[in-house]
Amino acid sequence: MILAILFYLVIAVAILFYIALDGFDLGVGALHLFARTDHQRRIHLNAIGPVWDGNEVWIVVVIGGLFAGFPECYATVLSGFYSLIMGLIAGLIFRAAAIEFRSKAESYAWRQSWDIVFSIASILVAFILGLILGNLIQGIPLDKSHDFVGTYRDFFRPYSILVGITAVALCAMHGAIYLVMKTEGEAHLAIRKWIIPSIVSFIVCYLAVSVYTIYALPQMTLFFRTYPIFSVIPVLAVLAIFNIPRQIKKGYDGWAFIFSCLSIGLLVSLYAFGTFPTIVASTLDPAENSLTIYNSSSSPKTLGILLTIVAIGIPLVLAYGCWVYRVFRGKVKLDKFSY
Repeated sequence: MILAILFYLVIAVAILFYIALDGFDLGVGALHLFARTDHQRRIHLNAIGPVWDGNEVWIVVVIGGLFAGFPECYATVLSGFYSLIMGLIAGLIFRAAAIEFRSKAESYAWRQSWDIVFSIASILVAFILGLILGNLIQGIPLDKSHDFVGTYRDFFRPYSILVGITAVALCAMHGAIYLVMKTEGEAHLAIRKWIIPSIVSFIVCYLAVSVYTIYALPQMTLFFRTYPIFSVIPVLAVLAIFNIPRQIKKGYDGWAFIFSCLSIGLLVSLYAFGTFPTIVASTLDPAENSLTIYNSSSSPKTLGILLTIVAIGIPLVLAYGCWVYRVFRGKVKLDKFSY
């Protein structure tokens, strides 16, 4: 089962990269309507313009990894969460359309309409991702065949909704920090005022989710009670978040973004350790009906081939991503080719 565990780690790392990279794109969208002028909104769009589509590659890696490495989990997740995933895809499509079409005309009504679409779609995507994550943590009704036997209303339980709201707050915080790093002048000064409110909002949501998890979902804390040394992870996550305003105050905007990414990495590791080895938990019979990395993985030969492909492909994706970010480093400057 070593190959299954290794491929599980590959998917976990892809999830981390997606949240850390596309997370700030979604956060920029969530905050977009707070910008008061057309000039500021154009700066927001051009801050993510060169990278937003490349950042979404990682969600393709996650879905593709599930399909190839854990096909039964792929079948259960995409069929059980079908309606939510359709909403997620619709949000991604409308968000992309808003970015591309927004500046095609100078009409105020045209641009305002696409600004609203961009913001709502970004919030919707972040919320649905959090909603799915909350349901995976809490568990969904699966029968012995690992088929989803619940209803659409089962997805909207208090805990899952709270995780969805927390995901929006996390993206908003991450997006505000990214914009501070990429802007200057009047737009930069305006965005700096968003940092503290966005951090406070996320911390409130994070604490609420933590308390709910500890008292209502004891299985999520089993690993940390068994291995107490790993209990330092949530503490480090909070310290990383509290260090963000300190770096902002010093003018180290780049370091603030790095610590934001670090906090996301620590939060993803909390989920991975808390749920391991379960991928999709069943609320009907957790011991028998849940999907784990052991009972849902592909054959060892398939996993070996997949890991070989990963060893070749992922470094190429990372190299291309690093090149793009290097080319478009620095502050945003508007020109005739800008959004």
